[in-house]
Amino acid sequence: MFSKAVVKYIKSLQVKKYRSQHQAFVVEGAKSVLELLHSDFEVQHLFVTASFEDEHAAILAKGFKYDVVTEAELVAAGTFASNNAALAVASMRKLPALHLKEKDFVIALDDIRDPGNLGTIIRIADWYGLKNVICSETCADFYNPKVISSTMGSFTRINVYYLNLPEWLAQHTQRFDIYGASLAGENLHQMQLKPEGIVVLGNEANGIRPEVANQVNKLIKIPAFGKAESLNVATATAIIIDNFKRNA
Repeated sequence: MFSKAVVKYIKSLQVKKYRSQHQAFVVEGAKSVLELLHSDFEVQHLFVTASFEDEHAAILAKGFKYDVVTEAELVAAGTFASNNAALAVASMRKLPALHLKEKDFVIALDDIRDPGNLGTIIRIADWYGLKNVICSETCADFYNPKVISSTMGSFTRINVYYLNLPEWLAQHTQRFDIYGASLAGENLHQMQLKPEGIVVLGNEANGIRPEVANQVNKLIKIPAFGKAESLNVATATAIIIDNFKRNA
């Protein structure tokens, strides 16, 4: 059973200010919680339903302390409209220093505000084997519950760095090709691409900011064959990365 103090703590972690203050975040649902339990994140609190306990007794037996609660209690404490599995509170982890090697391939996100888009992009990065995602300081918070949920567990494998993006890119213009997604760019399908360098994707509505675009040395675009005005940024990310990875 949840105590009032724990419910209050969990609710507070829906707000970035309190996540930063406590250096903690919430994970909900069977898939994401299982990924968490298999990761190197420290678990502070773990609440599971009886069915989840029965199904995943082996992993729970590996030293995790947990409480068995009802589905209604999970819903009342968390953000999901339904949750018949589990909810956990985990400590944020300290990231290793970011040092790009000569043939690294990373994506950089400029002002991606939608948590669902950011979470899906992190999941896409994980699918294609990327390890690091660079975010401008105005991107959605990595530990936002909607971001964590949208990653479907990939949050445990991707390092997400928040940096002054124009300054960071400026430090790498001599060593790396920096690609920027733009309607004015070169057709991806007509380029010989290798999974190396930095790919910058911009805000859902406004694209890449001018101060970031100034650091880009190659503009690229996904060719359109129909009449849609634009693509969702997460969808565009998947298509672009696939083109880079296709001949890897």
